[in-house]
Amino acid sequence: MKVALVTGGSRGIGRAICVKLAELGYFVLINYQSNKAAAEETLAEVKSKGSDGELMMFDVADEAQVQSVLGTWLENHKENPVEILVNNAGIKNDTLLMWMSTKQWKDVLNTSMDGFFNVTKLVVQGMLVKKYGRIVNVVSLSGLKGMPGQANYSAAKAGVIGATKALAQEVGRRNITVNAVAPGFIRTDMTKDIDEKSFKQLIPVARFGNPEEVAEAVCFLASEKASYITGVVLNVNGGLYT
Repeated sequence: MKVALVTGGSRGIGRAICVKLAELGYFVLINYQSNKAAAEETLAEVKSKGSDGELMMFDVADEAQVQSVLGTWLENHKENPVEILVNNAGIKNDTLLMWMSTKQWKDVLNTSMDGFFNVTKLVVQGMLVKKYGRIVNVVSLSGLKGMPGQANYSAAKAGVIGATKALAQEVGRRNITVNAVAPGFIRTDMTKDIDEKSFKQLIPVARFGNPEEVAEAVCFLASEKASYITGVVLNVNGGLYT
């Protein structure tokens, strides 16, 4: 059984990644925090591709929850370690820095950065033993370019980009690659309030992207074909920022 774990896998980009991994024959662990109905829809789509999976409810920012749920699963499935980890969980809470509360700052950073640390630290242990693994972190255009009103989100994603590059150097000798995918404007719940008609004029390909296009990039980096690619950030933004 080939196992993949996708955090924040219940909707949007996370769901598309889960479905694509299912198409590739992976047993998909679908992490979600609260929306069980959406997670069950993702699992149904995974099963429709002829694969299978399991729902895994925990808050990636809560180390105790991660250890209890994910740690227990890993301990009980040592014969089937996670081969692919996609750190996709993230939240945004936009406002100008001058009006940003401490909670808005910490919540966004904790989900992306603490989430990366809490989950990856557990999963990479099995990869090191097996001497194989693929870690792909879903970051953002905001983490590369910086976006006004998103000082917290930009900082969080920039932090994960730095961690990606560092970890890639730490585990490369064990045949483990660590990369990031940085989406631009993608049609998801996160962008539903953005006026696509106005913003697409800024994008060279003149449209927003689809979650499936991000999933294709993630799954390429998670494949054997990308075995000599590590420590990179792949932009999926229609040419908006290069």
